[in-house]
Amino acid sequence: MRRMATIPPDRARPAPAEAATAASSAASRRPAGVTAMSVFFAVGALLAGFAAISLASPGGMLEPMWRLNPRAREGFRGIEMRGALLLAVVSLACAGASAGLFRGRRWGRLLAISVLAVQLVGDGANVVLGIDRRAAVGLPVALGLIGYLFTRRVRAYFAAKASG
Repeated sequence: MRRMATIPPDRARPAPAEAATAASSAASRRPAGVTAMSVFFAVGALLAGFAAISLASPGGMLEPMWRLNPRAREGFRGIEMRGALLLAVVSLACAGASAGLFRGRRWGRLLAISVLAVQLVGDGANVVLGIDRRAAVGLPVALGLIGYLFTRRVRAYFAAKASG
């Protein structure tokens, strides 16, 4: 007959206080996805900022960047200053979302969700109105990122940072 090892009662299960501490410790660690999204928004802030500067100073040293997306440059033709203002707002929103996510602030998570929701509506409008069918690629990406920000793990992280 085979003998089964027994676990001493004090080792069988962590005490409730230990379990709560372990759970709060896990919740207080920034998820890798939140860090990645923070970097994603920081890059977005930089790119939108460079684009805003380029539109505000046509023919300047940043003008060659439009070779990467000449259709976008054509879209801003005639509204350079308004486009520059819009992109400056986008840059600031992305920078705020990046900083807020990185620091674990609830407002950062909400700002990130808001920026992604606006992007989702814009991509949807571009696809439905036939303006740019390639925007369809952005729909599942934005939905996935928004969905990630609503996962239990991410919400627990921001709740733990708010209470601690």
